Amino acid sequence: MREFLVEITTTVPEGTSQEEVDRRRAAEAVRAKELAAAGNLARLWRPVGEVRSIGVWRAADEAELHEKVLGTLPLRPWMTLTVTPLESHPNDPGAARA
Repeated sequence: MREFLVEITTTVPEGTSQEEVDRRRAAEAVRAKELAAAGNLARLWRPVGEVRSIGVWRAADEAELHEKVLGTLPLRPWMTLTVTPLESHPNDPGAARA
């Protein structure tokens, strides 16, 4: 699988009920755990003081990432994504441990 750096900003549409937001957020947590167990979600961070998330995601290619991985997130309709394909760096200290 290829790795992708994905920046996610979620904006709740104005007028959305708190019940709908809570329902989607709970479903999002469940789906994230499923994607992590399947190997699609490797890491996820939130920069201090920000609402966006940054994660390392895995998929066969960018089309699969959008359609079968990120596209299955319950909050996806409210998300703005920036996707950057990644490749190994020859000086990556993590590669020696893998």
